Amino acid sequence: MTTMPLVRSVPRARNAGDDLSVWPASTTRLDGGDLAVGGVPLTEAAARFGTPAYLLDEAEVRARCRAYRAAFPDADVVYAAKAFLCRAMARWVDEEGLGLDVCSAGELELAVTAGFPPDRIVLHGNAKSPQDLQTALRLGVGRIVIDSASEIARLAAALGPNGRQKVLVRVVPGISAGAHDKVRTGTDDQKFGLSVADGSALHTITRILARPELELVGLHCHLGSQITTVKPFLSAVRRMVGVLARIRDQHGVRLPELDLGGGHGVAYRPGEEALDIAVLGRRVRAALAESCAAAQLPVPRLTVEPGRAVAGPAGVALYRVLAVKVTGEHTFVAVDGGMSDNPRPALYGVRYAPRLVGRATDAPAATATVVGRHCEAGDILAADVRLPQDVRPGDLLAVPVAGAYHLSMASGYNLVGRPPVVAVHDGHARLLVRRESLEDMRARDIGL
Repeated sequence: MTTMPLVRSVPRARNAGDDLSVWPASTTRLDGGDLAVGGVPLTEAAARFGTPAYLLDEAEVRARCRAYRAAFPDADVVYAAKAFLCRAMARWVDEEGLGLDVCSAGELELAVTAGFPPDRIVLHGNAKSPQDLQTALRLGVGRIVIDSASEIARLAAALGPNGRQKVLVRVVPGISAGAHDKVRTGTDDQKFGLSVADGSALHTITRILARPELELVGLHCHLGSQITTVKPFLSAVRRMVGVLARIRDQHGVRLPELDLGGGHGVAYRPGEEALDIAVLGRRVRAALAESCAAAQLPVPRLTVEPGRAVAGPAGVALYRVLAVKVTGEHTFVAVDGGMSDNPRPALYGVRYAPRLVGRATDAPAATATVVGRHCEAGDILAADVRLPQDVRPGDLLAVPVAGAYHLSMASGYNLVGRPPVVAVHDGHARLLVRRESLEDMRARDIGL
């Protein structure tokens, strides 16, 4: 295990010019312009583990898990592994009492081999492969979410006449929500789920109820990603309860579970809006109780599936500046990472707030664009951000809110290798996921 000692720190900055509000709660300022996260100086972490690197604050992850448990005391909180998954992350969310949502046999196998109880795992996916389904049945997952009618026969055949599997049906409630059109999944014009509007959801439910191998226990919906207001979730509650009432009226069945998915938004830069989880929990639970009372239905067991809201704010990405280039009115700060370790700015236009760490400077701030090292004009990590005018090669840049959809979406572009993940906690740092090496890439290439 690699460890680091506790460091001397000063209180966390509160002034508007040095806003650390989107950083992990453990972040402190150190002498010489450095920051510490989880008691570990960022300059020491970069020197020991190299750059690019992802740091993950264990205490922040656990605190966010506990905040969800407090906000939804009578519900199941299921962590969405697609945001970020490794064996340590699976252990942390397990120890904090959360379930796990996976989307592939790979995520499922990793979680179970790390000791995560399979009966607390939910398998999602709009196009589950035979391997996904076979692995789920072999390991005994708690729930499988049916996303298309074709999955009914395939799943029933895989179970055999004596098999039994609890399933949910993913319903499209017809609600538009999310920060970008590419992450809005609650409407009929995308690939996920079964529509209420065209009748396919209720038709699929009828077919499932006719299969003794499948035990339909509830409904599932997911509106999208990076939703920062409560209203769309309240609309989803009302519409989903309406579907539950129609199922009761048509089939005499009262389904005991309702999964509202995730998509809970976080702030990536100071001043941005984030979803208030305590308010969400209080208002969703009240809306569910009121809607069920009006429909004369028992209140189903609620499930929520946070991913980004647990992992995102716990992560920090570290980069080393390789070049600074002034082209006309534009200043480009090129770093040793890029879209291979964070494709989100290129995909969704996400904006981050990188910060110079490791040296003090009195230079005034100026507008610059932080770019990566890859052979794409769109390889931009942070456009039009404020950095000291004297930023130079060799400087260390740190990017907060980097814990979700970074490593999980990282690629092998230009064969630069994916960064490591380092856990920080109580002044110690330990490697969770090692850096991808040239030997790793050579080993996969077996042809001559």
